[in-house]
Amino acid sequence: MTFEEWTRQGVPDLVRFATVLCGSGHLAEDLVQDTVIKAHRHWDRIQRADRPDSYLRRMVVNEYLSWRRKWSRFVPRPEIWGQADQLQPDHATRLADQDEMVAELAKLPRRQRSVIALRYYCGLTDAEIADVLGCSPNTVRAYASRALATLRIELGPSSPATTAPNGVINAH
Repeated sequence: MTFEEWTRQGVPDLVRFATVLCGSGHLAEDLVQDTVIKAHRHWDRIQRADRPDSYLRRMVVNEYLSWRRKWSRFVPRPEIWGQADQLQPDHATRLADQDEMVAELAKLPRRQRSVIALRYYCGLTDAEIADVLGCSPNTVRAYASRALATLRIELGPSSPATTAPNGVINAH
């Protein structure tokens, strides 16, 4: 696959993923743009990888984590969660719950937020997340456990933003 073919197919998925990480579509586009520039320089190596999509997702996560230094004074305004949640009939309540969840996600440390996004938005396993983050699956589970515990404490166990009827934390 050529770089141009990949950009037509792969960039929209990376932007959606980066939006979940950053909480802002504008920052996500900047993040993916920086990643695409780096990917273009190393395309020969990337296209030979077993899973180029995983390699590029890891590049996005690494770039996002490095933004800690670049954007240390900037607090992104979350804009994700545009899809309707069919379980909540009231539109205003749904938006308020989504805003609350996004605000709490934004408070998580970057690695914990990355684990939550990779697990619940991308549907990756602990081993796949560990590969993306460059750590062990045990570390991934520890990050996830801490993040979910923090979300439960901050949002409360009965908050509509944290639980669905089956008791699972809503990812969207």
